[in-house]
Amino acid sequence: MATRSTSAREPGQSGARLAHYWSKRDFTKTKEPRGEQLKGGKALSFVIQKHAARRLHYDFRLELDGVLVSWAVPKGPSYDPADKRLAVHVEDHPLSYGSFEGTIPPKQYGAGTVIVWDKGSWEPLGDPHQGLRKGKLAFNLRGQKMNGQWELVRMRKEGEPKEPWLLFKKRDEFARPRTDYDVVTALPDSVIAKPLKKNTTSVQPRAAKQRAVSGMPEGAVKAALPKELSPQLATLVDSPPTDGNWIYEIKFDGYRILARIDKGKVSLITRGGHDWASKMPHLVSDLKRLGVGSAWLDGEIVVLGKEGVPDFNALQKAFDSGSESPLKYFLFDVPFLEGHDLRDVELVKRRELLKSLLDRKELEHVLFSADFPADAASVLHTACAMHLEGVIAKRADSPYTSARTRNWLKIKCKLRQEFVVCGYVDRGDDVAQIGSLLLGVYNDSGDLVSVGRVGTGWDTDDARMLKAKLSKLAVKAAPFTAGSPKAGRSRTSTGKPVWVKPKLVAEVEFSEWTPDGQIRHSAFAGLRDDKPASSIVRETAMKTAAVRTPSARKAKSAPAAQSTTVKVTHGERVIDATTKITKLDLVRYYESVAEWILPHLKGRPCSLVRGPNGIAGQLFFQKHGGVGIEGIKHLDASLWPDHESLLQIDSSQALASAAQMNVIEFHTWNSTSRKINSPDRMVFDLDPGSGTSWGHVQEAAALLRSLLEQLDLAAWLKTSGGKGLHVVVPLAPRWDYETVKDFSRAIVQHLAKTIPSRFVVKSGPANRVGKIFVDYLRNGFGATTAAAFSARARPGLGVSMPLAWDDLSRVQSGAQWTIQDAREYLSFRKRDPWSGYWKDAQSLTEAMKILSFKPRRKL
Repeated sequence: MATRSTSAREPGQSGARLAHYWSKRDFTKTKEPRGEQLKGGKALSFVIQKHAARRLHYDFRLELDGVLVSWAVPKGPSYDPADKRLAVHVEDHPLSYGSFEGTIPPKQYGAGTVIVWDKGSWEPLGDPHQGLRKGKLAFNLRGQKMNGQWELVRMRKEGEPKEPWLLFKKRDEFARPRTDYDVVTALPDSVIAKPLKKNTTSVQPRAAKQRAVSGMPEGAVKAALPKELSPQLATLVDSPPTDGNWIYEIKFDGYRILARIDKGKVSLITRGGHDWASKMPHLVSDLKRLGVGSAWLDGEIVVLGKEGVPDFNALQKAFDSGSESPLKYFLFDVPFLEGHDLRDVELVKRRELLKSLLDRKELEHVLFSADFPADAASVLHTACAMHLEGVIAKRADSPYTSARTRNWLKIKCKLRQEFVVCGYVDRGDDVAQIGSLLLGVYNDSGDLVSVGRVGTGWDTDDARMLKAKLSKLAVKAAPFTAGSPKAGRSRTSTGKPVWVKPKLVAEVEFSEWTPDGQIRHSAFAGLRDDKPASSIVRETAMKTAAVRTPSARKAKSAPAAQSTTVKVTHGERVIDATTKITKLDLVRYYESVAEWILPHLKGRPCSLVRGPNGIAGQLFFQKHGGVGIEGIKHLDASLWPDHESLLQIDSSQALASAAQMNVIEFHTWNSTSRKINSPDRMVFDLDPGSGTSWGHVQEAAALLRSLLEQLDLAAWLKTSGGKGLHVVVPLAPRWDYETVKDFSRAIVQHLAKTIPSRFVVKSGPANRVGKIFVDYLRNGFGATTAAAFSARARPGLGVSMPLAWDDLSRVQSGAQWTIQDAREYLSFRKRDPWSGYWKDAQSLTEAMKILSFKPRRKL
């Protein structure tokens, strides 16, 4: 560990270094430390301060020679080695600045709020003075958030104005792709206010690499053979990657199979988890000839048709006829071998090992899937010219991950995917044959939706086989659970659709998707038995430019606080076209604010606003029913007779899972589930009409608060996340909904009568032009209000943010904070303005007397 230089204690030297720092600051106005005194200590320190100045940035500071050598990093650090973050070299700071947190006053240099985002010790790799002179400084960090090897590289000559450097992570056991982990998003707070617990929320290194005595490649780890293993899946993209170290293989048109070998016994496991070893004894025999004691092997089973091209239809017929002789098993990966876990070995090394294993024997049915040393465009062009389905691109240094990742990409020559068979229409001239199949897919909400039909691609025998299978699955009603079925057109089929249980899966090739989600110019390729119908979704090709190109190696495990708690599907889907906010952004936002929003959700019936197609699509307001959200609580139906069970969100798992299921907004009742008939709050929604200025909204909130204070009622303020403000009055749950609603109406009527130029009681748009409608209707039974910290399904995705009343004059709109900056705002907020809300259950009795209100009845 590096130690502080003895020259660090020479006041004259450090004073000269700090002259620039002193010249920029008026220490009679700012509380920043002047820094003449130096403190002792053995290890060199580092600090990263998060600075909300005119623009948010991160100040990266390394102790050297009695001062903090400093850089301003606009985007903050990243654990992804591909992220070369701009770091502008600024003036040296005193060592005492390393513990500074506070607000720099307006009109002072760097005006804004500063927190200590991370701190710890650093160790230069080599001579740091020489590194600074030459413009290349490498070092180790040991902090609460920052660990491992990093490097600073100067972009221009030393001494130029605003000297730009680059800060980036070196490839080591701590490196993580930003698509998997973004440290500034995951850990936004001060380590002084919220220190991290060791080994729980700080970044952990990958398991140490080992080299086995048996000659296994670097990264192999001794491990027992797991009973189950899920395959690594590829992400569909629109074009081949143009940079980075990739290998390219044929995209086989067949069945994905994982082979498990344990003490001579061979199992052939499908994507659906079924063992097909009994169907393919020739393959089992070949795999036994390898002489392997234990292994998991990954590959694809195909039948080679004309000119050696895989033929999916021929593959299905081979299975239907029970003839396995034409089957070929192309192996492309080996995650486990002979008591070693190879998943953290680089892909090219795993494939070298697999090829050497297969080269030992000349097998008839088990073959090695070769890769092609050419550029991506040439490989794809050749594959398409040969009428192959497409190519698979894989990062050469990637680990084996049992999930769909961006380390493996699939690029198709034509649009082709699986669909759920939902019905059929008979052939017009032969009812023993099907004329067309009616198809569907499951959407992100778990609903089965119609995508049209396919009416070609089979011969007479296939058409009769399909009719025989499907007629046994016939049902009376269409199986679609969302939208209306669209059967499309077919020249060969007539009559009414016959609907079937959604059990069978068809592989279909087609030319395009129509704007309303239907397929065009489709052709049937065959039925699939290796995938369950419930897993079939629409495949959407992501932009290749969004794929990270550097090393994709990652930790085997990650702390819960650093990664999403749910598997996010279609995370790249844009929710708001104006800001390019994605579904993954929304899920990460809700995970980051879980500790703030959950107190407002727990124990209350909750309604969900869902937007499967983003805020521009159709929105669904859901109060009842099961929606497949993990962790959501379904309340006893007796709470609201004659209605389905209400929903309740009590955990971070349910919160993140709801966002994964396209929930954008969370709205809660004014009562808890335990006392559902007795509201424990009264809500006033200040909803401005057209032509009403924001200043009038602020004025209305202040006037409403003044009236409530005259009624001896304390109120709390929050933005709505939309156009207005919410004023919330906590109550003791002693009155029923009708009484509280009537009293809230009386308050609004008093306001409108007293100040008719500002307030109206009627809600219609024509009634509130230039005025404020204070919505009291949210106080009725079953009515809901957007929860604090909930996003809103409007352009920008504003957030309902709790405020102190002192903040009212400074707030610029009801949507001032969005999911893009709300979490950052919270990391700088010194106190919770609603901390007293939870302890102030107020009685309405005296307020009713003051307003001469006669309640109907008390519970």
